[in-house]
Amino acid sequence: MIRVLLVLLACSLATVASAQTTSPPAASLDGQWRGTSDGGSCNAPLDYVLTIESGIVDGSAFDTTAKGPAPNLKKAPPPAPRPGLWQVYGVAKGNSFLLTASASVQGRDRRSTKLSVSAQGGTLTVTESSGCGRTARLSRG
Repeated sequence: MIRVLLVLLACSLATVASAQTTSPPAASLDGQWRGTSDGGSCNAPLDYVLTIESGIVDGSAFDTTAKGPAPNLKKAPPPAPRPGLWQVYGVAKGNSFLLTASASVQGRDRRSTKLSVSAQGGTLTVTESSGCGRTARLSRG
């Protein structure tokens, strides 16, 4: 009988100890993050708003310089519009992780890119891996 009690006690202590050592890896990053990127090679800065909850990232990036369609007086084909709104999503794991950004465009011109994110102190640094190569520093807020 005493052996059974000792085994049960050891199992319960092991369960409590393992529960205390595991915590969500990105809990310190939870909250809303805002910031503006540089223009990159496209000279088009993005305004970022990201929300992180339990490591799940959701947000958007908006190009304030993107223009809508303009009248075509020369009857020439119009230039391809740049995407003005990007949906940003992914999972925050640790202090460095990848996100996906998908452009909100019409038609078959689907664009997406990968963003690498690193957390340092109270800022997130978001860098585009392709496209314009913009870099943004986000702060809580």
